[in-house]
Amino acid sequence: MNKKERLVAAIENGTVIDHIPTDKTYQVASLLGLFTLKTPVTIGFNYPSKKVGSKGIIKVSDKFFTDDEVSRLSVVAPNVILSIIRDYEVVEKRSVVTPSEIKGIVKCNNPKCITNNEPMKTHFHVENGILTCHYCEKEQDINKVELC
Repeated sequence: MNKKERLVAAIENGTVIDHIPTDKTYQVASLLGLFTLKTPVTIGFNYPSKKVGSKGIIKVSDKFFTDDEVSRLSVVAPNVILSIIRDYEVVEKRSVVTPSEIKGIVKCNNPKCITNNEPMKTHFHVENGILTCHYCEKEQDINKVELC
């Protein structure tokens, strides 16, 4: 297949985020702040996937994400692959790595936690898929979190 004849148009330079769970595609776009970008962004979902049945894909022209931005995705889509594109060619592939701390992304599930009652960002320590609130020490499974 010619690279310029794909289901989703090829990009000259930028990032392709692939293998997103279909139901998480818009959360990924939101976490990365894609709705406020001034460069072209293509968001697609329900594409066939041999690995997961159906998937989402996002192509962002002229945008390369920092490690911090990419690590935020681990909360909603830990198995995505980012492909860095330059001159229509993939020059690098990156996997998402879950950071040891997550700040301001996930809501604490303890209603009495200070982060649910005062205007302050949440802060969690991450170990083996378990998030522990820095303030109240309540634990929650990374796969069952609610985003702020």
